[in-house]
Amino acid sequence: MSKLQVLVVDDEWNMRNLLRIYLTKEGFEVKEASNGHEALSLAGKHAFDIIILDVMLPDMDGWQVCKAIREQDQVAILMLTARSETKDKVYGLGIGADDYLTKPFEPEEFIARVYSIIRRSAITHFSIQQQETTVDFDGIRIFPEAREVYIQDELVDFTQKEFDLILEFAKSPQRVFNREELVSLLWGYEHVGDFRVIDTHIKNIRDKTQKAGLPYNPIQTVWGVGYKFNRGGVLSDKE
Repeated sequence: MSKLQVLVVDDEWNMRNLLRIYLTKEGFEVKEASNGHEALSLAGKHAFDIIILDVMLPDMDGWQVCKAIREQDQVAILMLTARSETKDKVYGLGIGADDYLTKPFEPEEFIARVYSIIRRSAITHFSIQQQETTVDFDGIRIFPEAREVYIQDELVDFTQKEFDLILEFAKSPQRVFNREELVSLLWGYEHVGDFRVIDTHIKNIRDKTQKAGLPYNPIQTVWGVGYKFNRGGVLSDKE
C-alpha cells in the first residue's frame, strides 16, 4: 500500500521539522514548503492527501494560499495558527479549510486531527460516488460525482464545503437543518466554537447563485430553527 502524501507549509524550519517527525513516525510521506508560492507550486505538481497549512507566511498568508488551492483542488486542508480568536477560525473554515488547530498543540491531537480529516475526506468521496448521476431542481443541476454545480446551465465554482453543503440540502429538500447539525455533517466532529461558519458558507452560496442569475434563493432561512433547501419560488430572503 502506498504511503499517504502530506504537504507541510510553514516558514519556521523548527515547526516543519517537528511536524515531519510526527508524520513520518505515522508512515506518511512528507514534502515541505516554507512560503505560499512554493506551496502552490508543489500542490500543482503532486496529489496530496492532506495539506498542513500555517496562516502566517512571509509572502502570502495561509488564507490566500487556501483560497488559491480551493480554486483548483479539493484536497483536505488543516490550518495551523497562533491566532485563537473565533472570528479567525470561522473565516478559515469559511474559505474552505477542513479543520483549524491552534498553536501550541500536543502531537497526539495533531495526529488525531490529520487522521480524522483524511477519514472524512475518504468517506465523503465514497458517498458522493453512490449518488444519482445528477440532482436537478429549477435552474440548478448538481453532478455529485464530478462535484460540479450548474446554475442556469452555467458552471459555478463552489468551494469544497459550499459544494458539500448545497448537496446536503438538495439530498433532503424537505428537511430543516439547524447550524449544529450542518457543522456535524460537514466536519464530522463535535465543533467547538462559533456555528456562524455555516452562515458564512450559506451567504457565499447565495451570492454566487444570485450572481449566476438564479431568480430565487436556493437556501431558505427558517426563523428560529435553521435552514432548508428551496426548490424554487422564493425570490428574496437574503438574511
